[in-house]
Amino acid sequence: MSTTVEEKDRPRQSGATPSGGGPAGPAEAAGPAPGTGGGTAAGESDGFDQDLLPAPRNAPRRLLLSLVRPHRATVALAAVLLLLQQAAVQAGPLLVAIAIDRAVPAAAGGDYGPVTAVALVYLACAAGSGVLLYGFITVSARACQGLLLDLRGRIYRQAQALSLDFHDRYTSGRLISRSTSDVQSLRDLMDEGLQELVIVTVSVVYIVALLCYLDIGLGGAALFSFVPLALLVRGFRRRSGVLFSRRSSAIATVIVKFNETLNGIRPVQAFRRERRNDEEFRTLNKHHERVNGGTILELARFVVTSRLIANTVTAGVVLWGAYRVAEGELALGVLAAGALYLRRLYDPLDRFAMILNYYESATASLHKIAGLLAQRPDVPEPERPVTLPGRPADRPGREVVFEDVSFSYRTGGEVLPRFSLTLRAGETTAVVGATGAGKSTLAKLLARFYDPTGGRVLMDGTDLRELTTPELRRGVVMVTQEAFLFSGTVAENIALGKPDATREEIEAAARAIGAHEFITALPEGYDTDVRKRGGRISAGQRQLVAFARVLLADPSVVILDEATSSLDIPGEKAVQRAMATALRGRTALVIAHRLSTVVTAHRVLVMSAGRIIEDGSPAGLIADGDGQFSDLHRAWRDSLV
Repeated sequence: MSTTVEEKDRPRQSGATPSGGGPAGPAEAAGPAPGTGGGTAAGESDGFDQDLLPAPRNAPRRLLLSLVRPHRATVALAAVLLLLQQAAVQAGPLLVAIAIDRAVPAAAGGDYGPVTAVALVYLACAAGSGVLLYGFITVSARACQGLLLDLRGRIYRQAQALSLDFHDRYTSGRLISRSTSDVQSLRDLMDEGLQELVIVTVSVVYIVALLCYLDIGLGGAALFSFVPLALLVRGFRRRSGVLFSRRSSAIATVIVKFNETLNGIRPVQAFRRERRNDEEFRTLNKHHERVNGGTILELARFVVTSRLIANTVTAGVVLWGAYRVAEGELALGVLAAGALYLRRLYDPLDRFAMILNYYESATASLHKIAGLLAQRPDVPEPERPVTLPGRPADRPGREVVFEDVSFSYRTGGEVLPRFSLTLRAGETTAVVGATGAGKSTLAKLLARFYDPTGGRVLMDGTDLRELTTPELRRGVVMVTQEAFLFSGTVAENIALGKPDATREEIEAAARAIGAHEFITALPEGYDTDVRKRGGRISAGQRQLVAFARVLLADPSVVILDEATSSLDIPGEKAVQRAMATALRGRTALVIAHRLSTVVTAHRVLVMSAGRIIEDGSPAGLIADGDGQFSDLHRAWRDSLV
């Protein structure tokens, strides 16, 4: 089937989902370079707020409930232990009242039984409260750690599941911030604040109930004091909620800057950006300091005001109670117990302020985490998945058809106007053109990193959107210019193409590609750790490992995106030999600037402004004499002279 280019004007379709996904930006390359902050720029161009991702209003509450649900039994046990522990603790002042009003007068009359009983019960409550508190802390800590472990796992899985578009717009530094500082805020609440909050809440209920039991007047005074305190807490929460959200955003920008600088450390040092980066980092750090200082000042205002209210109420109640004792309306023991209970009621105010600090910080973090987890991939799994038809043994590769395909990034016009194209099974098709012509976008559609805005991409008649990700990745493999290697051994990196491969299969793939010799020359051979991003070996050697990975995976379709553009001539020749081995018997789409890679292809497509303007064999296009490919070939040939 020949290439057909239809220049029909069509309404722009964003392809966006309700969660805010969709193609990300007009950049045709594989995404922003490390350290450039390209995700932020894309976000600025389309109103994409990296700190406040769209999510349903009740998403944080639903997230919290889903995290707690697996630990219901543990939480229930912790609640029972806490209720018993607080009952033992709050019995103390009540026993003091009984001792003053009943046991001591009885002892004065020679009956020491009540005093002995009160003393024994007091000791039992003291010992029991310690044991129960230990049990509560142990059980609740187990539940909290399990919850945080689950949350980190969800963030990590979500980061891997979200589409390439999302990662083009959402900087990796913010993902790190969500899984570190924001999760740490939740951990602080659970380790420090939540236990205190529950203890304070339960103790307040016990104390108010006991005050009302001892004397309704004392209980009513305590309840009345909650009115100004409630108004104070309400104002503190409203103001501190805004401040903590700003603080979370501020620390995220610090992490983003730090992460981008380290990822781009080579250009930073090569272009002497250290001083400029230091100034920018100092500005971000100062901003974080100011925002964080605002939260501390807000906390200080709350503590001072709440303590003033508490001291005023306590003094007033004690004076009123003393007057009633003098008038014979109130027993002295009841007043003593009431004073002790009021002290216990207001003493946690300082801790309560810290609890609110933890709570507001955790709430701001939870909203951001919930927004991240609420995002849905723009390349969703099919509802009714199908499998690829079996490939006949006598037919290499698979046929790929772009059927009336068009594509628009979220932030710009059409990158690929409507076109139809067939890549014949077993053929290598090279795509050339100027930067921004749409070459990499074409490759990303075939790899299904994006879905087309219009039309569909078929492989042996099956729409790629009907294939599950594992099924698609078994059939289509992409090798990029970077040839990314993970920390680990050479053998582990080759085995990414087939995780269950034996050592013999791994070495056979390396030999076929021509990588066995340099691998065995490494200090530990196939067990040599290539370190971060494969930095221990050269760019050409990384490409050879990548091709060995492809050969081991044995896909039907291979995409090469600028796989030789960063190599020197000896490295390029070695990679070209490996490429010939890896592509043999497979359908291949090769994007390249170097014509030494292109001339060996069965077919060449020349793209310009998203359109295919030339299509034919390399020899035919060269013989044509007046096309772009012919001009490119002539310039390349002259450069070799």
